Amino acid sequence: MSLVDIFAWIVLVILLLSTVAVIVFLAMLPGMIAKSRNHPWAKAVTVGGWVTLLLGFALWPIVLIWAYVDVPRAQGMERKP
Repeated sequence: MSLVDIFAWIVLVILLLSTVAVIVFLAMLPGMIAKSRNHPWAKAVTVGGWVTLLLGFALWPIVLIWAYVDVPRAQGMERKP
C-alpha cells in the first residue's frame, strides 16, 4: 500500500464519519428547536425527527415546521411550567 492509498482511506473514513454526524444532527434538530421554544409537544417533535431518519428524511421539513409552530390554546387554559 502506497502513501496515496493510505491517504485515500483516511479521507474516505473522514467523509463517512462526517456524513453520519450531519445526518444525526439533522435528526436531532427539530427536537432541539422544539425544546428551546418550550413547545407543548416537544417530545413528539423529537420522535418525529428521529422517525424521519428511518424514512429517508421525506417528512423532515414538516417536522421542522412543527417544531416552530405552537398550538393555539383555548382561552382560560394556562401553560403548566
